[in-house]
Amino acid sequence: MTFLTASLEQSPSTAEEEAYLYLQRGLRLCRYKPGDRLIPEEIAAEIGMSRMPVREAFRRLAAEGLVTLRPNRGCIVTGLTLDEIYETFEIRSVLEGLAVRLAVPKMDADAFLDLERLLDRMERAGQTGSSDWVVRHQEFHALIYTLSGRPNLIRKINALHVVIEPYMRFWFDYVDKPLSAREEHERLIRAFAQGDALHADQIMQEHILGTAPLLAEFASPVRR
Repeated sequence: MTFLTASLEQSPSTAEEEAYLYLQRGLRLCRYKPGDRLIPEEIAAEIGMSRMPVREAFRRLAAEGLVTLRPNRGCIVTGLTLDEIYETFEIRSVLEGLAVRLAVPKMDADAFLDLERLLDRMERAGQTGSSDWVVRHQEFHALIYTLSGRPNLIRKINALHVVIEPYMRFWFDYVDKPLSAREEHERLIRAFAQGDALHADQIMQEHILGTAPLLAEFASPVRR
């Protein structure tokens, strides 16, 4: 079974997990925007559960920096300043570079085939202007860091993708097609194929850090 046959979506095991994933998806898809107040009663009614699991999900999202819990104001969706956008990409570059070093020895023919397929899907989405490009881009990176086999590392990287995804979607709305997307990701694949984990780490870090200024140019951050 290849990576593409497995779903990236998690299956909730508890009411709290269900509420967390529901809210996380809403944040990723820009349903909830920076500065929005999340009302636990409304969220609970939408999902069909009590308020308690929703409040617990709020605390989990707050710990990840996705929302802020404020006295008398409740749960507020967090926005990123430009400095925080750059910092997020800096942290991503280090963590995904580490994931690459761990993943390279585990890459096989199926993994390379999946990377190429995801790259094709990403390019098609970019050519049609579909926001699916952001999803395909995340899947491409997820394939790589999932191969690291480090659950805690994977969770931390995934949390950073969730933080930045609304800004990626905003950026995508203002460009005809992500600049040099195919070439950038093919460069990554070539680095993986060489089997040099340290070189692949460097290429990944350069790729991620190079995206930050492009994204920051189009972002409209909301200060906390």
